[in-house]
Amino acid sequence: MTDSRVRQWCRSLRRPLVAVAGPVLVLGALTAPAASAAPADDIRVNEVVTTGDVNDSIELYNKGTASVDVSGWILKDDDNGSKYKIASGTTLAPGGFRAFDVHSSFGLGSSDEARLYLANGSTLVDSFSWDEHSDPSWSRCPDGTGSFRQASALTLGAPNACGGSGQGSSPVAWPGSGSVSTADASNVFGEDLSGLYQEGGVLWAAQNSGKLWRLVSNGSGGWKPDTASGWSSGKKLHFPNGSGTPDDEGVTVTGSGSSAGVYVATERDGDKSGTSRLSVLRYDVSGSATTLTAAKEWNLTSDLPSVDSNSGFEGITWVPDASLTAAGFKDSSTGAAYSPGHYGSHTGGVFFVGVEGTGMIYGYVLQDSGAFTRVASFSSGMDGVMELQWEPQASRLWAVCDDTCDGQHRTFQVTAGAFTTAAVYNRPSGMSNYNNEGFSVAPATECSGGSKPVYWSDDSNDGNHALRKGSISC
Repeated sequence: MTDSRVRQWCRSLRRPLVAVAGPVLVLGALTAPAASAAPADDIRVNEVVTTGDVNDSIELYNKGTASVDVSGWILKDDDNGSKYKIASGTTLAPGGFRAFDVHSSFGLGSSDEARLYLANGSTLVDSFSWDEHSDPSWSRCPDGTGSFRQASALTLGAPNACGGSGQGSSPVAWPGSGSVSTADASNVFGEDLSGLYQEGGVLWAAQNSGKLWRLVSNGSGGWKPDTASGWSSGKKLHFPNGSGTPDDEGVTVTGSGSSAGVYVATERDGDKSGTSRLSVLRYDVSGSATTLTAAKEWNLTSDLPSVDSNSGFEGITWVPDASLTAAGFKDSSTGAAYSPGHYGSHTGGVFFVGVEGTGMIYGYVLQDSGAFTRVASFSSGMDGVMELQWEPQASRLWAVCDDTCDGQHRTFQVTAGAFTTAAVYNRPSGMSNYNNEGFSVAPATECSGGSKPVYWSDDSNDGNHALRKGSISC
């Protein structure tokens, strides 16, 4: 018997005896039903991540039909002295997922265990043990009821990647012309141009160095910096207190347009580059000042699995409430149909953000009060998400990966209440494998001859150009 097997056998002798109501899991997993009555018995350890860009994380899943309050419940590894207490007010809706970053309390090793206890610290609800690091994720398949295995993707906070590496359909040709052309003059922006969003005759662009651009037509199908109101060289951004340099990666506006504020997604403060700060910032862009201080910040860091400070938010887009309710979108925080009125005063829609390090996409209602609620979590099926764009004309969400994924694009639509993969596209045949971190779709008003423009921003400024133009079918 190996040393790791001896340790597991010894640990098993220390566990309280419980009646096993189902089969014992394979792959080193040991699961015991809760010693208390339902609905506690419906909460299961569902995914464990021990290494990689996201590590020391444990996901719980509610396989039942009623919400369960898990406030004060205890997570442990194989050491009884290591404890992580779940925060007060934490509930899991039916079919809901919630990941907990436990690294501040203990680390998960290559041969270890994840155990869940009721608030009394002695009643075991569920557990899972393993003999090697996750690669990338130890996941139950199917969620909540199946055996653990090494899944094809990390999906903390969302359904496990149990279908293999496919996750959707095989890639097909780009849904438009294969031709791509430059859309800016030479060396206008340099490196680090990232998120894009077209608002009529304006293209908003976020640059990682803490700068926001307002671009207008250059008269030949491309874009140039607006020379009015202090925008000639872009405007420098700060956090709400006027300090710091947001590493802004994504940009969008709501249905009220930029007059109601431009929203930027940032992954960290560039002045404190080693610390994650996964935030959405709102800026008033109506004045002529060359520096902008955020009017409001929604800091979502504590609500998400921990990631490397340079692997956080890369994309953001806003989806109208009306589009979500018409599609039958289901709110993951309640387990019921999405009801905008439940959240009081907010922007009239849901902000979706993409995480580079995990390839995950999350949907948030950002309330005017500064409060927020996560209403969706799902995997992009790609190694990373660098941009998100909602296309109203087709009621679809675009997710874009850079040269890490050979420029793959995916679209998602609401099916049976959740966003699911609709299509997987290769990059246009006429475009090299650039480090594209931004993507924007022109509005329906620009459809001509059955197609409309799209634009990419190249973070590496290849060939001294940061913007390129292509097309998609209307």
